[in-house]
Amino acid sequence: MKKILLAAATATILSSCGTQKEAAQSTEEATTVAVVEMETEMGEEIEEETEIEPVISTVIDGHLRGLHNKDAFMEAPYSTWFVPEYESYTPDATVVNDLKTAMNGVEVRAFMGTWCGDSKRETPKFFKLMDQVGFDADNINLIAVDRSKQEPVALVDGFDVKRVPTFIFYRDGEELGRFVEYPRETLEKDIFKIVSGADYKHSYED
Repeated sequence: MKKILLAAATATILSSCGTQKEAAQSTEEATTVAVVEMETEMGEEIEEETEIEPVISTVIDGHLRGLHNKDAFMEAPYSTWFVPEYESYTPDATVVNDLKTAMNGVEVRAFMGTWCGDSKRETPKFFKLMDQVGFDADNINLIAVDRSKQEPVALVDGFDVKRVPTFIFYRDGEELGRFVEYPRETLEKDIFKIVSGADYKHSYED
């Protein structure tokens, strides 16, 4: 038997696009307290209190937060930067064709911030590329984060995201590699190297 009680608390966080860029402050109501009662195998009831955070898709201080898809960027004010970048980007047709096979069985976890210039540049290109490849959008989990890149905790924790955008590619649950902030060559060539198993280091790896 489970009973969940929700309560909000305010957390103030310091944030930035990358570790060497100017930080700014933001607030978010996010903490959830859960009181859970459960029966043990011996038939006894135990009660334990845990902090959990709901999975959210919302807007805070004018910025997207949580899980979103391409449709969110087609609405104002995000469309003012998303649509021009999407329409002006023309990926290499040969690499697009190669990716149609190389992306088989791949899942993507993409972290970005609508407050971040690098994310505004690369995220529209990423979606344009995936559209041309014919990649199933259901295999893309896009998480919009705060400036600290630590919220929402339930979606960010454990992924070691230090800069955005960060696009992480998986096959059979194993990380193949990640694209971080800007390409070594071009977005499509970098992604092809990652998913094809070629030697690749992202822009902040030595």
